Amino acid sequence: MTMTGNHKDKSISRRRAIAVTGGTVAAGGLAVAGYQSAFADTADATTEASATASATSTSSECMTLMTSVTEGPYYLDGALVRKDITEGKSGVPLTLRLTVVDATDGCTPVSGAAVEIWHCDAWGYYSGYTTANPGGSAPAESEDGSTANDNTYLRGYQIANENGVVKFETIFPGWYTPRTCHIHLKVHTGGEKEDGTYEGGKVNYTGQLFFPDDVAEEIFTLEPYSQHSGTYTELADDMVYDGGGTSSGLLTLKAVHKKDPSKGYKGSITLGVDPDAESTGAGGGGGGTPPSGAPTGEPPTDSASASASASASS
Repeated sequence: MTMTGNHKDKSISRRRAIAVTGGTVAAGGLAVAGYQSAFADTADATTEASATASATSTSSECMTLMTSVTEGPYYLDGALVRKDITEGKSGVPLTLRLTVVDATDGCTPVSGAAVEIWHCDAWGYYSGYTTANPGGSAPAESEDGSTANDNTYLRGYQIANENGVVKFETIFPGWYTPRTCHIHLKVHTGGEKEDGTYEGGKVNYTGQLFFPDDVAEEIFTLEPYSQHSGTYTELADDMVYDGGGTSSGLLTLKAVHKKDPSKGYKGSITLGVDPDAESTGAGGGGGGTPPSGAPTGEPPTDSASASASASASS
């Protein structure tokens, strides 16, 4: 099913939001567990520790794993270590709080893990691949008026603290044909932060994060998203999302203001990894290249010079 205009299918959203529990530990997997205090207003270490403990208290949820999925065609090596990845890109604010735990050791926090994310802008364009057609009808990427670096916007790393927590400030992603709204993700361990980048180590998980259909549709009626018209792919029809709810990467979202979605959202999920496993992004699901102007998968020659060697594309 696809959606256009203002039609909303809340039954799909509710069905997809059900988490699957009681799985088995597998290499390169993703575990999930909801937690009430994921977004405490304070950075106090005690509060964060309580949130982490809540996230890992139910072992059956912790052991719910998802196999690695494709990294897609838009990956670039050399993302910067930073909390705010927007670079001035316009869109509905999104704060992501991700908790990394060791699924092979009782869901203990993985301190020092590097979580890398990347996603498209409000009109479906990725930095480094701004000539790729997002499908439908959208203004040229250069028309958004931002001063963002065309090779680095909406990409970045954060290093997990002692509670396994990372936090990103970004915008709600747009969409491109034929994919649903999503964020790409890699979890690295064993490397080090050097000069604003992350070097060495290995990739333990490659996956994607997803958004409920009803929330995405409401966001896409707002500026600047509404300037991209066309057919948006719902979760049920996406080539990567497998319908498992939170265990398949569906984010738990909370609106900053209940009556005004433009004020932004807070999204959270817990990522359970096997620190001994390696997952370079050759998992299932198609990448979802646009209908024309498709990228080659090779980074532009003037992309960020620093390289995170563990992140090589498969």
